[in-house]
Parts: sequence; structure tokens; C-alpha cells
Amino acid sequence: MVLIIIIVVVVVLIAILLWASFNGLVKKRNRTQEAWSQIDVELKRRHDLIPNLVSTVQGYATHEQGTFEAVTKARADAVSAGSTGDPDKIGQAETALSGSLRSLFAVAENYPQLRAVESFVQLQETLTATEDKIEFARRYYNGSARDYDTALQTFPRNIIAGMFHFTAVAYFEADAADRAVPNVTFPGSGSAGTTPSGPPPATDSSGPPPAH
Repeated sequence: MVLIIIIVVVVVLIAILLWASFNGLVKKRNRTQEAWSQIDVELKRRHDLIPNLVSTVQGYATHEQGTFEAVTKARADAVSAGSTGDPDKIGQAETALSGSLRSLFAVAENYPQLRAVESFVQLQETLTATEDKIEFARRYYNGSARDYDTALQTFPRNIIAGMFHFTAVAYFEADAADRAVPNVTFPGSGSAGTTPSGPPPATDSSGPPPAH
């Protein structure tokens, strides 16, 4: 009788351990997925801002067609990579997009007229804020991914992971340094956010599109 009680207790303890391990993995996986969704939202916001930004600069630098085409292609590649859901591919595409944006802002610095264009100033400020949010979300996601992947490798969770097909996730390793939006400064002016008095030239001043 005592032996039966011991066996029952052991079975119950093992069941509780397995239950707790399974629930722990689910929570960590859900937190990682939630963290990734935050990155995805901000990346889409970033992608939505770029066409208006290109259009605004293009109105003043019509002969810089190569730069505009490079940004447009890099954005298309980033959108395409985003549809895969693969952090490795997305990170590479977003880093390339950041590089093309730096070239675009380098072109903008050659056109002081842009400092009077409200839509350009708005777009730059919004893009900068978006980059900051992406970086914050990236750190949170990578921390969640690390905790989840570590849990998958520890006993007895590794057994549960194999039984229920939990899989490791990749880190989002986009180059944080390349993400920074350059602060465009013009000759004889302070920052890109300085707008002189007087009406701006005729251009689309509707600002960035709403976030989706």
C-alpha cells in the first residue's frame, strides 16, 4: 500500500512538473511573438513613411534619380522580407534600407530649401521617433527570444519542447548604428527642425500617412 502511494505521489509530481514546464514554454513563446509583433508594427510604419519622404526630396533634387531608385528598391526588398517573418532576412533587408536612407538624407543636405518644407521636417521627426521605437522593440524581442531559446535547452523543458514541437527563434540583428536617421543640417541653419518664417514652397505638406 505504501509503495502504491509513493508511486502515485511520484506520478503526480512528474505530471505537475511537466504541466508547469509546458505552460512556462507557452508563456515565453507568446511573449516572444508579442515582442516580434511590436517590431513588425514599427517596421510597417517606417515603410509607410518612406514614399512620402522620397517624393518630398525628389521635388527639389530631380536629378538624383539613382538615389531615389535605390531607396525605393531597398524599401520593396524590406517589405518582401517582412512577409517571410524570418528575423535574419528582415534584419539584413532593414539594414540595407537604412543605408539607402542615409544616402537620401545626404542628398537632402544639399538643398537648403527643404528646411522650409514642413512635410519634410515632419517626416524626418516621425521617422526618427519610429527608429527609436524599433530599437526599443528590438531589444525587448531579443531579450525575450534569449529567455525562450534558453528554456528550450534546459531539462525537463527540452523534453517537452521536443514532444510538442516548440522551436527556437532567431534574434533580430539589424545593425542598430545604421538605423539612426541622420539629423539633416543645412548651411546657415541649426537643425532640420528649424523652419524659417514665411510660407513654404508649394509642395505636399500633408505629412506622413497614418500608421496601419
